[in-house]
Amino acid sequence: MFRPVLIAALFMGAALPVGAQNVAFGGMKADTSLPVEMSADSLSVNQANGEAVFTGNVIIAQGEMKLQAGEVTVVYAEGGQQKIQTLKAKGGVVLVSGPDAAEAAEAVYDVASGVIDLAGDVVLTQGQNVLTGDKMQVQLADGTAQVQGRVRSVLQPAGN
Repeated sequence: MFRPVLIAALFMGAALPVGAQNVAFGGMKADTSLPVEMSADSLSVNQANGEAVFTGNVIIAQGEMKLQAGEVTVVYAEGGQQKIQTLKAKGGVVLVSGPDAAEAAEAVYDVASGVIDLAGDVVLTQGQNVLTGDKMQVQLADGTAQVQGRVRSVLQPAGN
């Protein structure tokens, strides 16, 4: 999607390697009680295991938060398809909340706890600042995130 621009940004500024980094994400707290809306090119439902697989240009929205991926598996809580337990996304995952955006190879969203775990070449952009790592965990309740695994950041000075 916009990975070439992000990767170029990493090499145009001075990079600062660090071990782990706590950051704000989304500029606001997300309301995890809002309904989850999904759209995709196709849907396959498996009644036996309580899962639904959305494929092709999948877009998931919950309030101001949006998640895009090539494929998303929805795992429903016991008792039917009334309550989503987990969303498992893979294939060009992009998570956007407020002014912030993150990319990863895959993501798992535990809807009840409001926690999203992203993994695989995570790239976080906040304005002109870029942060990369192997994994990122986003806590939607308080709008924070932690990035781990060979974290690198490019911070632009004020006024740039």
